[in-house]
Amino acid sequence: MKFFLSVLISVIFLSCTSKKDRSDKARYKEVGNWIQLFNGKDLDNWICKFAGDTLNYNYKNTFRVEDGILKVSYDEYDNFDNKFGHLFYKNKFSNYKIRVEYRFTGKQLPGSPAWAYKNNGVMIHSQSPLSMEKNQWYPVSIEVQLVGGNGKDKRPTAGVCTPGTNIEIGGKVVPQHCTPSLAKTYSGDEWVTVEAVVLNNTVIQHFVEGKKVLEYTNPIIGGGNGKPDDYPVPDGTPLKEGYIAIQSEGAPTEFRKIELIRLEPVQ
Repeated sequence: MKFFLSVLISVIFLSCTSKKDRSDKARYKEVGNWIQLFNGKDLDNWICKFAGDTLNYNYKNTFRVEDGILKVSYDEYDNFDNKFGHLFYKNKFSNYKIRVEYRFTGKQLPGSPAWAYKNNGVMIHSQSPLSMEKNQWYPVSIEVQLVGGNGKDKRPTAGVCTPGTNIEIGGKVVPQHCTPSLAKTYSGDEWVTVEAVVLNNTVIQHFVEGKKVLEYTNPIIGGGNGKPDDYPVPDGTPLKEGYIAIQSEGAPTEFRKIELIRLEPVQ
């Protein structure tokens, strides 16, 4: 998704929230065992959707599994040509913790947007792949944004973007499409662990290497960025559940783990 407009503005926005606003609001207990969404062998239980193509057509073998790694690969492309794609897990979830281990590898695909450099994401509370329009670039969702360093700028990973949605930080609706986290910048091809705690439509927290780097609340349908004009769900509808997906935006990416554990909120 489009990278944040200004790290400085967003960091100021985050820093202005009170200590109470930035406290650990998410209270939960884990239920059952970790579910391996990616089984390390194949794409069973996953559904792909590319802009301009029918459901489950894996354009140019973009999503694949090799040597136990789920890869977002572009070796069969000549140019990106706005072939934005997403790989969805088959089930939807509401209260859970998701953990991914990822890294960026290789060169950016020619023709991909400049903001897509070392840029992927985990879409949460997403609309279903079946409900997406044929030419729709992104599902209406919340994006846990995964980014890598470019060698000169601060590019903290595990920020948030809001295609067709709105969130609040410190009790105020976030005006910008993307908001960076307080994580550090990860460059090169190192593996990074990112987690998100998702509690229905109340609280969502992002963690990098076990450290909380972002928290927001009250996700709803709304905002004009990425939402089809005739989207059937009214603005203001709380986002209580949805599908999980990873992206294809032109940055070669590898995932060696995508796992989830269900949570039960507690008072």
